[in-house]
Amino acid sequence: MLPTNPPRSTAPTRALRLLAVATAALAASGCYYLQAARGQLAVISARAPIEKVIARPGTADTLKAQLLRARRIRDFASKELGLPDNASYRSYADIGRRYVVWNVVATPEFSVEPRTWCFPIAGCVSYRGYFSERAANAFASMRRSAGDDVIVGGVPAYSTLGRIADPLLNTVTGYAELDLAALIFHELAHQVAYWPGESSWNEAFATAVEEAGVARYAARLGNAALLARWQQRRRMRVALSASINQAREELARIYRRRLAPEALRAAKQQRLAELAAAIRVMEKEQGMNSGFGSWIEAGLNNAHLASVATYYERVPHFEDLLKNRCGDYLPCLYVLAKQEQTK
Repeated sequence: MLPTNPPRSTAPTRALRLLAVATAALAASGCYYLQAARGQLAVISARAPIEKVIARPGTADTLKAQLLRARRIRDFASKELGLPDNASYRSYADIGRRYVVWNVVATPEFSVEPRTWCFPIAGCVSYRGYFSERAANAFASMRRSAGDDVIVGGVPAYSTLGRIADPLLNTVTGYAELDLAALIFHELAHQVAYWPGESSWNEAFATAVEEAGVARYAARLGNAALLARWQQRRRMRVALSASINQAREELARIYRRRLAPEALRAAKQQRLAELAAAIRVMEKEQGMNSGFGSWIEAGLNNAHLASVATYYERVPHFEDLLKNRCGDYLPCLYVLAKQEQTK
């Protein structure tokens, strides 16, 4: 989830005051904004500097080890990748649940384009986020009743675009080291370049930075087996994205046909079934879990495809810039990305 630098380490007073004022002001703007402000306030209230959490006598050894990894990753992000050197992800917060927010993605029944919602700062985005799973499911149910294809997905972290020093959350304490690195690099990349109203551009840019960063970090660890596994996963991600994008393009053509709704539904379900089968074949060939199993079991729909496209469809563009115009120098990519925003 995207949607967001004043430096801080131990004193959240100013940020808490600002959020408290925002909460009061947003109360008049409707329940959605109020829950968002309250949710953000709860996250900020729970954070503490990583060094203090590590030093606490009651901190579990497993958590200490993960926070040490996070600190190493965070330092690498700024020193080696040129990502912002600020207080983001240098604190820790236990929010007492497995996800920080739940995102709802919805598309019309016969469209592969996600619906968008517009907010201050973030602009128009292709999802709607809730700090309560119950509230997310209620909104999703309303959209389904209106005929939309809908998915609800838990999100372990998000970026406030550097406006608040985002903490590392308990939601990622079980992550493997490279997965943790990927998350931190991705969220920090949103602070480098963010284009309001362009969800697919924003997520593709952050994903490209994430993947380039993880490759460098894995190489620095000097663990050939770990790097090889990550590279295999990346190859599978590229193949899956291509397969999903092809299905999405074909469905878009199907939806443009002047057919009766029943015929459109039949063609839609056939193409989605073919995609599900292709994913299962790919999993078997690669000997790896694609991560799409729960989606397939629930029944693929337009919203699933739109969600994948938001993150991956434009990644090749940024990879091409990084390789062919920047000679794999990441700060150059950041400059080019910012230039694209001004065109």
